[in-house]
Order: sequence, then C-alpha cells, then structure tokens
Amino acid sequence: MSYALITGASKGIGRSIAVALAGRGFSVLLVARSASALQEQAERLKKEYHVDADWLATDLTNSGATQTIFDWCMKKNYEISVLVNNAGYGLSGPFEKYTLAEQQNMMQLNMIVPVELCQRFLPVLYKQPKAYILNIASTTAYQAVPYLSLYAATKAFILTFSRGLRQELHGSNISVTCISPGATDTDFVVRAQLSEKGLKTAKKVHMTADAVAGIAVRSMLAGRAEVITGIVNKLGAFLVWLLPKGLVERSVMKIYE
Repeated sequence: MSYALITGASKGIGRSIAVALAGRGFSVLLVARSASALQEQAERLKKEYHVDADWLATDLTNSGATQTIFDWCMKKNYEISVLVNNAGYGLSGPFEKYTLAEQQNMMQLNMIVPVELCQRFLPVLYKQPKAYILNIASTTAYQAVPYLSLYAATKAFILTFSRGLRQELHGSNISVTCISPGATDTDFVVRAQLSEKGLKTAKKVHMTADAVAGIAVRSMLAGRAEVITGIVNKLGAFLVWLLPKGLVERSVMKIYE
C-alpha cells in the first residue's frame, strides 16, 4: 500500500488536500504541529473514506524535523507515492519589523523543509510505479510584494525550484506540480498579521480551501507543471507580466502598507 504524505495537514489547504486525496482512495499520512487536530482528521478520513490514515505531530521548523518524518515512515514501512509540501506561513509588514530569528523561521518552513523532504523521499518515490510531488506556492511568487517581501521571495523560490525539478525528473515516474493559490479562506491572514486594507482586499477575492485543494489534486494527477487557482488570480498574474514591475509593486504596496 502506498501513501500520500501531507505537511500542514491539520487545517486550511493541507487539511482539504488530505480530504481530496482520501476521496480518491489514497491512504494518507498527516503531518503538522497539533496532535489533537491530526488525530481527529485521521479518524474522520478512515471512517468516511475507508482508507488508512496515520499522523505525526512535529514542529517542522525544528532542526531535524524532516529526518524525523522520514525515519517515522521507514520504521512503519510506509511507501510514499505522493509528497505534498504544503506547510508554510507569511509575515507581513516592514521587513525590519521582525527579528532575524523570526525571518529565518519562516524561511526554514517555506523553503528548506520542502527541499529537504524532496531530497529525502526521492529514492522512495522512484520505487513507485507512478509518483507525485505537489508543492504549494502562492500568487505572490510571480512578483515582488512590498510588506510581504520575504514571504513572496520564499514562494518565488518554491515555484522556481518546482519547475527546475520537474524538468530534471522528466521521463521518470515522478511528476512535479506547483500550485499558486491567491487569497484563501484560511488563518493565513491572522498569522501573517495583514493590515486592515490587506484583509479587506483578500476577502473580496478569496477562495475556499476545498476549492483550492480540488484544483491542486486534479492538476497534480493530470501531471500539470504549474497552476494559478482562480480566474481573478490568473488575470492578476497576467497583468504582472504585462505591466511595468515598478508600477505593479507600488500598487500592491498601497494594499499592504
């Protein structure tokens, strides 16, 4: 039996991706910090979808967390055919508002952890008849975003890394897909500490986590390279490509300052 391993699976898009995969018959391994939320989710998926579900509570920002996840999977003989790198968060406001440790913590979760998990699990994925890597980026990956400067940079990293890795693995059994959601109905805006203006803008165009997860899973299984969720978000990315970068950045800055 093969499994889908999902980080950030206790809530938001990660939780919805777990449901979408279980609905398609995938057994799932759920990873996040909250043991109680993970246990509840695992039991629900077992009951509703008749798949196997297990969970591991760990803080992915801790050094050695990805090794802990890998060792847990190997100890339990879990064969991984789907790796979903979803865990991540943002920090909004002036760059100097946060300490170096806070910035590094976000970079660790948003960039280093997905890279480490890909590195550790590639040999496992190669053993499967068909395998998938699904990386969750953001529409911010397509432009610089003042007052979300470092967060946007971490997501640009994930998008570029995903595209490059996909080409390296072309012709193998492993497909790499990167999904870039826009504003989504999760607690991201709370942790990111968005401004009031930013919150109002996000509410106007936000999608549900279930909708984003449905697009993500369908795109992954179809072998698509990268997908921006939602028509409004696609249009926004097109305008970013079309218009002068400075104009776009100054316009976005007015939303988040």
